Amino acid sequence: MQKIKVNATFAEDWIRMFAHLANLFFEQCEIITEENPEAMNVHFTIDHQPNGEIVGQAKLIANGSEFVATFSELAVEGKQRLINRQLKRVHSHVFLEVLEQATEMTQSWGILTGIRPMKLYHKYRQEGFSSEEAIKNIMTNYRVSREKSELLAEIASIQKKAVPDLYELKNEVSIYIGIPFCPTKCAYCTFPAYAIRRTNGRVDSFLDGLHEEIREMGKWLTEKDMTITTIYFGGGTPTSIEADEMDALYKTMYDSFPNMDKVREITVEAGRPDTITPEKIEVLKKWGIDRISVNPQSYTDETLKAIGRHHTVQETIDKFWLSRNMGMKNINMDLIIGLPNEGMEEFEHSLQETAKMQPESLTIHTLSFKRASAMSQNRERYKVADRKTVERMMKRGEKWTAENGYHPYYLYRQKNILGNLENVGYSKPGEESIYNIVIMEEVQTIIGVGCGASSKFIHPETGKITQFYNPKDPAAYIMTYEESIEKKLAHLDAIFPTVEKPV
Repeated sequence: MQKIKVNATFAEDWIRMFAHLANLFFEQCEIITEENPEAMNVHFTIDHQPNGEIVGQAKLIANGSEFVATFSELAVEGKQRLINRQLKRVHSHVFLEVLEQATEMTQSWGILTGIRPMKLYHKYRQEGFSSEEAIKNIMTNYRVSREKSELLAEIASIQKKAVPDLYELKNEVSIYIGIPFCPTKCAYCTFPAYAIRRTNGRVDSFLDGLHEEIREMGKWLTEKDMTITTIYFGGGTPTSIEADEMDALYKTMYDSFPNMDKVREITVEAGRPDTITPEKIEVLKKWGIDRISVNPQSYTDETLKAIGRHHTVQETIDKFWLSRNMGMKNINMDLIIGLPNEGMEEFEHSLQETAKMQPESLTIHTLSFKRASAMSQNRERYKVADRKTVERMMKRGEKWTAENGYHPYYLYRQKNILGNLENVGYSKPGEESIYNIVIMEEVQTIIGVGCGASSKFIHPETGKITQFYNPKDPAAYIMTYEESIEKKLAHLDAIFPTVEKPV
């Protein structure tokens, strides 16, 4: 445990900020304010210059050596929250730089520890900056490398081609439908996912509540004559339920939601190959749904066993071809870099297997140690690749996707992600997931229904985001879904009192 002593008392949110940055360099780190002979010591100063600049400096003393960093920019004026935001950014700059000097490690994502760096690029472009100016702003203001900044620009260009009206979707909504059941729960997972058991009646009770929630949301959407951009069935694994249950759910959706002919995309995660059957694919085809996920995560059987996925590599391959041959024309697959006991050899094998199938899209995730996951709570049981190896794996993924005709179209990051890297969605041209773009860039309201579903209400005029979470546990959902419906409708009425349709 690396301890770092700061020279002043900071608010809790500042301590968290320093800790997130320090954790980019040390596996475990604690920010302290009391003296400790084993701690690194960092001293911050802030000066306001007569020319209007704010100058921040950090001096770090570690192992008898001293490291100094300085950063300055014009001081902002106005609301206190803007001033505080600038002060945090200035402190982050100099803190990151002295840690880079002391450890000889460079952080290509700079001071960014949040999950949506793409939003920064889009913000600058909407403010009128050119692409190159936006790149330079991100490099200067957030210490992001040119390589990563240019990746953001590339992705934004592809997003605008896929969704030309990306910045004008604020008066439409998308729908997320959460089904919380899986055959088993993966060791790295923190999604609302519960091993499906048919004996206690909770699946039936949950589905009864879900049908009602869809109908009530549909009434509001119909009254407002809202256009739905995309619909996404996630979880859990939505194909864990039976084929007839899927059929009934899609019927309720089509009967309840307005303007279904205008929905641009419907996606159903069939991420666990052990849930895919010919009967379920026929149901998807019946309702015109051909965008699904068949997620291998790895093509090494030992890895699948280690992370709690009770299917084999061969089953992934078989279910992909079953889906393809039965008419699924847009299949996504996921791979995870840094799974236990995997290095370059295993990842190369996964890419070779993926090359045989050529799915329309491929998301390459970097393993993240999420606090609530079994893997995080038992880290000593899971040996994962070091920083340099996961960086090489990510580079290989970038090279392989380019060689196979894919381009990057969305990106997000997570805290405690291996190598301080990123998750990148790649697709063949024209096969981008619109839902993935709109949810990551937060350009419109997304109404979440079902267990563990998160709703994001985005005010069309101010852009203010309000979140609402349905209960994660099916039993709690069953008891409270009616109350959740009322609260969500109140949020919707607040941001969409009237909706003016474009002429």
